[in-house]
Amino acid sequence: MAPNTSPSATGGSAGRWNAALLLFRLAGSLPFLYHGSGILFGAFGGPGPEKFAAFMHAPAIIGYLVGLAQFAGGLAILSGALIRVGALCITIVMLGAIFLVHLPHGYDIGHMGMEYALTQLFLALAFLFTGAGDFSLRPLLPSFLQRL
Repeated sequence: MAPNTSPSATGGSAGRWNAALLLFRLAGSLPFLYHGSGILFGAFGGPGPEKFAAFMHAPAIIGYLVGLAQFAGGLAILSGALIRVGALCITIVMLGAIFLVHLPHGYDIGHMGMEYALTQLFLALAFLFTGAGDFSLRPLLPSFLQRL
């Protein structure tokens, strides 16, 4: 039987665990808020949805969906409200980025590789497993939405 490895059993406190999740949420969400804003709204010099889709040789709706998934996913991860829905959106976007853009370039981010996209994918998957932690806006949601 494996020993108990919960934060309290390993000498850590639940407060530290929740603070770490908050820091991971900040690190994971801010790039998606930034890039999602650029794709969805053309903010920060971003292409906007039509130019993004044209660059990807895809219909314009793809630009809107990718921008929305990144922006809303980043917002969900940052706030902790609907974090699993947001993490699923980010997971799908990162799988697309890895397989459609970065994989042919290998791992090294300096050569347009998948290094960063893979890191963000793993963060999103971790949020699917852990949820937001206590330092989130999740308790403000109706009870039927709190588990999402």
